[in-house]
Amino acid sequence: MIVGASPNPSRYSYLATLKIAEYGHTVFPMGIRNGRIGSMDILIEKASIDNVHTVTLYVGSDRQKEWEDYILEIHPKRIIFNPGAENNTLWKKAEEAGIECIDGCTLVMLSTGQF
Repeated sequence: MIVGASPNPSRYSYLATLKIAEYGHTVFPMGIRNGRIGSMDILIEKASIDNVHTVTLYVGSDRQKEWEDYILEIHPKRIIFNPGAENNTLWKKAEEAGIECIDGCTLVMLSTGQF
């Protein structure tokens, strides 16, 4: 799941969404504006999604507050805090809930086999 998905092709969230799908992973692009990334619609409602493995964040800590409860509720196996999305408060809450947290770049992780 991408939080902060953007229909702007120059944004890293856009590129990561396409790359995650290219690598064969199911991806749910979630954002605040309607739009499409490739053949995928950006979800603007916080849908009930089961068995989320990874949430990759592309929103800063100030914008994460509106997503925090939702992310913890779906209980992913891990959260990737991309550059600019670092958030010690969410990190601590996630770790306390048994969720792995990583400071990293999703695009780099994909290209190096670490995703």
